[in-house]
Amino acid sequence: MTDSQLIQQIKQGDTELYSELMSRYQRKILAFVYHMLKNSHMELIAEDLCSETFYKAFRSLHSFREVDASFSTWLYTIARNTVLSELRKNRGGNVSLEESGYTPVAPIEVAPEQAVLRKERMNLVRDAINNLPEKQRSALILREYDQMDYQEIAVILDQSVSSVKSLLFRARSSVKLQLESYFYEPEIVIEEQAERV
Repeated sequence: MTDSQLIQQIKQGDTELYSELMSRYQRKILAFVYHMLKNSHMELIAEDLCSETFYKAFRSLHSFREVDASFSTWLYTIARNTVLSELRKNRGGNVSLEESGYTPVAPIEVAPEQAVLRKERMNLVRDAINNLPEKQRSALILREYDQMDYQEIAVILDQSVSSVKSLLFRARSSVKLQLESYFYEPEIVIEEQAERV
C-alpha cells in the first residue's frame, strides 16, 4: 500500500494504519533529528522530538495535501521545524553524526587494518560534516544520505532550489577542504616522484 493510499484510509477513520506510516519513516526521521541536533548529546530529546514530529503530523494529517508536497517531504519539514523550535528554546549542544544512525558498518570479511582505516576515514568525514553550518549540513545529509532531490530539500529547508544547490556546493567544498590534508600528502608524492627520476 502506498503512502497516499494509507493516508486516504487514515483520513477516512482507520487511524490504526498510522503506525504503518510511522514504521516507514521513523528511523529516517530519528536520524535526521539526531543530525540536526549535531553534537548536543541529547539522545532522549531527539527521540522525544521524533515522537513529537509524528504526533504533529498525525494531528495535521487532515490538512495534508499531496499536490503541495509528498508525505515524506511534509514529514521532514515538520521534523525540521520541531527541532529548530526546540533549539531556539534551549540553545543546547548537539549529537554527532555517528550517534544519528548514519554509521555504515564495515563488512565482516574486511581485514582488521582495513576496518580501522575505514572507521578512521568515516570519523574524519563525520567530523567534517558536523563542522558545517546547520543549513549546509542538513542539505548535505538530505541529499547524500536520504537521497532526496533538490525540490524536496528546498521544501524541507524552506529555500529555493538554486539556494539548495548553492548550499550543497558550499557544503561539499567545505568538507573537501577539511579532508584534503588527510587524503593528500604532497611531500610524500614529491618524494616518490624524486625516487623515480
